[in-house]
Amino acid sequence: MPQTIAPEFATLIADLGRAIGPKYVLWRVEELMMYEFDGSALDLARPDIVVVPASTAEIAAVVKIAAAAGFPIVPRGGGTGLSGGSVPAAGGVVVATSRMQKVLHVDPVARTAIVQPGLINTELSEYTLPWNLHFAPDPSSQKASTIGGNSAENAGGPHCLKYGITTNHVLAATMVLADGSILHIDTTAPDRPGYDLLGVIVGSEGTLGMVTEITVRLTPNPEGVKTFLAIFDDLDSASDTVSAIIAQGVIPAALEMLEGQGIALVEQSVHAGYPLDAQAVLLIEIDGTDEEIEDQTARIEYICSHFEARELRAAKDEEQRKKLWAGRKGALAACARLAPHYHIQDGVVPRSRLTEVLQLTREVAKRQRVHIVNIFHAGDGNLHPLILFDIREPGIIDRAIAASEEIMRECIRVGGSISGEHGIGIEKRDYMSLLFNEDDLWAMRQMRACFDAVGVMNPCKLIPTGASCGDIKHARGAAKALAAGAWI
Repeated sequence: MPQTIAPEFATLIADLGRAIGPKYVLWRVEELMMYEFDGSALDLARPDIVVVPASTAEIAAVVKIAAAAGFPIVPRGGGTGLSGGSVPAAGGVVVATSRMQKVLHVDPVARTAIVQPGLINTELSEYTLPWNLHFAPDPSSQKASTIGGNSAENAGGPHCLKYGITTNHVLAATMVLADGSILHIDTTAPDRPGYDLLGVIVGSEGTLGMVTEITVRLTPNPEGVKTFLAIFDDLDSASDTVSAIIAQGVIPAALEMLEGQGIALVEQSVHAGYPLDAQAVLLIEIDGTDEEIEDQTARIEYICSHFEARELRAAKDEEQRKKLWAGRKGALAACARLAPHYHIQDGVVPRSRLTEVLQLTREVAKRQRVHIVNIFHAGDGNLHPLILFDIREPGIIDRAIAASEEIMRECIRVGGSISGEHGIGIEKRDYMSLLFNEDDLWAMRQMRACFDAVGVMNPCKLIPTGASCGDIKHARGAAKALAAGAWI
């Protein structure tokens, strides 16, 4: 039976259809279902409408129409986020960037590229390969995640240890604000004076506006790359090795750790060559000139020997190197062998406290009766505890959330943070008050209000609001609520 448009949406759908074309306005249930979730294990939330514009001008028109009607506006890239950033928690209009995948310009001399936000991460590096350049941020989802999403969440990845996270690679942005106006922020000139507005926008998770074009820094491909697998029989030695490598002035391109049960799960899935009986393994990658690699290799060999690594293997060729990385990048999927559902955390701790916090995750797993597997960016202390469970078990969700909170509190206690690269979204929004006091959060709300006075841009995300998303959805379209800033 054909679906009919609800009267409250009919005018909005018609107006959006005139702005970008009716076929790019989705409102039927079967069309909306794929936009209910992201890569997290959060509850589903269905949008009221999804639009798929193709340009900055079309996004500006969409935002102006939706905001005037009092509908929340939720930007969405590849939907791979792990904190609910693109989940339409209060309903509203999801603005998908899947038609905005172009590389608009490459300047190989300045080493920059201008791209649309829907461009897939790896596709940019493939495009710039003829110039021997690449886009450095490399989250595990890079084959599906978008540059716009990477910027919204300030994504990292294994190689951010040496090359920095996304904010270090974004030089300019064009953004549509909540009233449909277009703002362009450019920091390509060195030592540009004034406030760092671009620093505010990258990592703002779509709460300040919707980015429609991004100028990114491109990085030269290294002359050489060498990848090691260091194998340890105890966790303390592996953690001490991580700290010692950095302390000795070696900054690897990547320094990853897998420990405990995760090693076996990954090896059984990918057959990357990880030893099944190891307590911890380090994936160490260095790059640079031949002279730099030779020097760093000698220091890494000495440090691993000093901390009693059972074995230090160097990848013999590119195929073996890719296998080692396939194990690390495929870790999340591999853990499905242990349990069908997961909740992944993203805390950060000082490198010197790695062993202590990893031990706590084991204690939490026993206490809450869940499986926790640790596979993470050891070089910068960015933990990714995978809390694994079967959702059909009574009470398991509550125990998984309790385990997550215990780990977050411990990260803060030892001087760390609640997110290294996944963003805050819905999932960690209420943990923000553990890290910031009310004055800090008030200042953040004021910053948000400077860009979006009525709070229509991606509400319920990043900052605790004091109101539920249900309240926000109920208030939709009320002029009084808008004037009072009920969605901020």
